[in-house]
Amino acid sequence: MTTNLDLILLGPASPYRGGIADTNNELAFALEQAGKRLELWTFKKLYPKVIFPGTSPFSEEAQPELSVYRKIHAYVPFHWKRVANQISKRSPKVVIFRYYTPFLALCYGCIAHYLNPKIKCVALVDNWIPHERKPWDQMLNRFFGKRMHRFMTLSSNVTHAINQDFAKPTWTGFHPISKQLPKPISMSVAKRKLGWSTQEQVVLFFGLVRKYKGLDLLIRAFATSRLKNTSIRLAIVGEFYEDINHYKKLIAKLGLQDAVFIYSEFVNNERMRVFFCGASAVAQTYRTATQSGVTPIAYHYELPVLTTDVEGLRTPVLEDDSGVVVQSNPEAIAKGIEAVLEPRRAAQCKANIQKAIPRYQWDAFAEQMISFLES
Repeated sequence: MTTNLDLILLGPASPYRGGIADTNNELAFALEQAGKRLELWTFKKLYPKVIFPGTSPFSEEAQPELSVYRKIHAYVPFHWKRVANQISKRSPKVVIFRYYTPFLALCYGCIAHYLNPKIKCVALVDNWIPHERKPWDQMLNRFFGKRMHRFMTLSSNVTHAINQDFAKPTWTGFHPISKQLPKPISMSVAKRKLGWSTQEQVVLFFGLVRKYKGLDLLIRAFATSRLKNTSIRLAIVGEFYEDINHYKKLIAKLGLQDAVFIYSEFVNNERMRVFFCGASAVAQTYRTATQSGVTPIAYHYELPVLTTDVEGLRTPVLEDDSGVVVQSNPEAIAKGIEAVLEPRRAAQCKANIQKAIPRYQWDAFAEQMISFLES
C-alpha cells in the first residue's frame, strides 16, 4: 500500500463477480493508465447468505492483475470506523463510493462520516431509485447522499433522480464497453457449440432474471401470431433471482416449449461470447431501468438491440440508431423483433454500432471523470 494517493475506489471488485465488480476493475485500470495513483478497496463480507439469491458471489475466472484490498464488512457497523481510519492514513485526495443499492447506505455513509474531512467523498451511482422499492429507500439514500461532496452517474435518468434530492455537482457519464470481452467468433461456430439450428434466428435475453426486467412480456411476445410458428427462437441466459417455475409454467401454458431455450446459469465471459455470437439480436424488455451493462456487450458483438421505451435503455439505442425501441406490451415487442431481424435493418444497425463504439471507450470515460473530479 502507498500513501498520498490520488484516490481510493471503494466497492465490489475482484474476486466478486458481476457487472459492478467487473466495471470497477476496469475503471481502476483506466485511471491507472491515465496516470492516477489509486487503490481498489472491496468487501471481505458483502451480503449475508440469507439475502443473497445467487449460487456464489465470487468469480471462478482468472483474476485481473490488480492490487485489491478486501477491507470492508458491509453489515457489521463496528468495522466501519476502523476502515475510515485506515483510508485516512493513506491520505487519498478522493474516495469514490460505488453506490448501487440502499443496502450499502449505512456502511458507506458511516465510513464517509469518519474520514478525514480533507478527503473529498464522491459517489459513482448506478441506481438511485431501486427497481424493487422498499419504504426506507429514500431515507437511506439521503443518509448516504448528505455525506457526499459530488455525484457521478452512468446515465441521465440517474442524474435526474439524484438532483431531485441533492443540489450538488453531478457528472453524467456513460457505460463503457469492456476491454476484457473475448473477441467474436462466427455465428455458425457459436450455433454449433450450442446445438442451435443454422436455419433459426435467436433473440437473446441475457442477465440476472428479476421481475422488473419484463421477461414475461418477452415470452408472451413469442406467443403472438407474428412470432408463433416461425423460425425465430428465444434464448434466456442467466441466473434466476425469482422462481424459475413461474416462467416454465408460462412457457408451457403458451405452448412455447420448442421456441424458448432456458440456460439457468451464471456464465463466464467465454461462454457468454458463444451466446452473443450465436444470436441475431438482444432483447431488453424491462419495465424499469437506469442503464444496462448488456447494451455495451451487444455493441461489442455488433448485435442489434431491442429495448422497451424506458429512459435508461432507450437513450443509446436512439442516439446511435442501434436497434428498435418499443412499448412494453407483447404485441409491440413481437413487431419490434420482426423489425430488428429484417436483414436490411439488421445490417444498418450493425454499421451504426461500428460507428458508435469509439464513443464508449474506457480511456474517454476516465479522462472525463478525472476532469470532473479535479474541477
